[in-house]
Amino acid sequence: MDKKTVRDMEVSDKRVLVRCDFNVPIDEQGRITDDTRITASLPTIRYLSDRGARVILVSHLGRPKGKADSKYSLRPVAQRLEELLGKNVIMANDTIGDDARDKASKLQPGQLLLLENVRFHKEETENQPGFTKKLAKMAEIFVNDAFGAAHRAHASTTGITEYLPAAAGFLMEKELKVLGGLVKSPKRPFTAILGGAKVSTKIGVISSLLDRVDSLLIGGGMTFTFLNAKGLNVGRSLLEQDKVPLASKIIEKAQEKGVKLVLPEDVVIAEAFDNDADHYTVNVENIPSDYMGLDIGDRTIEVFRRIILESETVLWNGPVGAFELPNYARGTMEVAKTMAECGGVTIVGGGDSVAAVTQMGCADRMTHVSTGGGASLEFLEGKELPGIAGLMNKQ
Repeated sequence: MDKKTVRDMEVSDKRVLVRCDFNVPIDEQGRITDDTRITASLPTIRYLSDRGARVILVSHLGRPKGKADSKYSLRPVAQRLEELLGKNVIMANDTIGDDARDKASKLQPGQLLLLENVRFHKEETENQPGFTKKLAKMAEIFVNDAFGAAHRAHASTTGITEYLPAAAGFLMEKELKVLGGLVKSPKRPFTAILGGAKVSTKIGVISSLLDRVDSLLIGGGMTFTFLNAKGLNVGRSLLEQDKVPLASKIIEKAQEKGVKLVLPEDVVIAEAFDNDADHYTVNVENIPSDYMGLDIGDRTIEVFRRIILESETVLWNGPVGAFELPNYARGTMEVAKTMAECGGVTIVGGGDSVAAVTQMGCADRMTHVSTGGGASLEFLEGKELPGIAGLMNKQ
C-alpha cells in the first residue's frame, strides 16, 4: 500500500482525529446488536492511546438527515467502547460545538473523546469547508479508519484531508491490502459469489470481475433478470426488465472470456414475500406465473458448494436468497458454511453476507470480513475512493 499509515506518524502528545465507522445496528432498547465495526477499529484506537495521543473519534450512525436525533446518538457506542477497551471514553454532546471543542482541548495523553454523530450536521454530507475547518481545528493529525465510508466525499472523510496531515488506520490498511490483492494477483481458481436484489447495483463490479475471476456465481433477486435474459419465465420474481439486455451482454462477455457464469438450476418459490407463504422448490424452467423465487434450491447449493471448495480465492458479496425471512435463508447460510470449510482465501463483504457468517459462528474462519459494502464494490470496480485519495502517499 502506497499510503501513509499511523505507523508513519509521530502521534505522541498530539491531538489525533480518527474517522471510524461506528454505523452499527441498535435495537429499540438502545442495545448494539452487532459490534463488528466497533471491534474492527480497536487496534488503531489502542495504538494511538498507548502512544500518548489525545484521541478524538468521529463517526456517523444511520441517516438522521442533517438534524440531531436521539435515536441516532453515538452514546451506546461510547458505552460499548468503554467495555471493550477497559478505559473511560468521554462523550461530547455535539460534534463541533462548544462542548466538543472544550472537551477536545482538555484531553490528556492517552485519553479518548467520542464526538456526537457527525451526520447531525447537513454540512457533513455536503462537504462544506466551513464545517470541515471547525472539525479540523480540534486536531493536529487525521487518521481515516472508516473504509466503509471511504467512497463518500464527505467532510469527515475527504474534506478534512485538505487541512490536516492524513494517514490510514490499521483497518483501512488491511482492507486495501486484502482487496488490492484481489485486483492485482488473486490465487486461482478465483470465484466470486454475487447476490442481492438488483443487477443495477452491481453492474460495475460484475463487469470488472469478469476480467479477473474464473467462476462467477449469481444468486439473490438479480438471478431472475439473468434467467429472463436466457428466455425463461420468472413468474412474479424480482425482475429488472430494463436490465435484461445488459444481463444478456454479461452472459455473452463471460462466454467470450471463458468465465464460468453459474446461475441457479433450482429455486425455492412462494406465493408471496412472506415467511409463512406456501413454498416449495422447482427447476428454474418451471416457475409458475403466480409464484416468486426467494432462495436457491438444494441442487444449486451443491453446485455452489463444489465450486467454492475447489477455489483458492473466494469473494462473496450479497445474500443468495431472501435472507431476512427464515424459510428462505438456507441458501445464504449454506454458502457461509461452505466458505468456512474452504481452504483458500475467503473474503466476505456486504451487510447481509457478513451477518450470515456471523450468525453461523464462522466469521473468524474467514480470511477477511470486510467492513465496507458499497466501498468494497467500488474499490473492486477500480474506482478511486475519495476517502483514500486524500491520504498522504508514502513517497
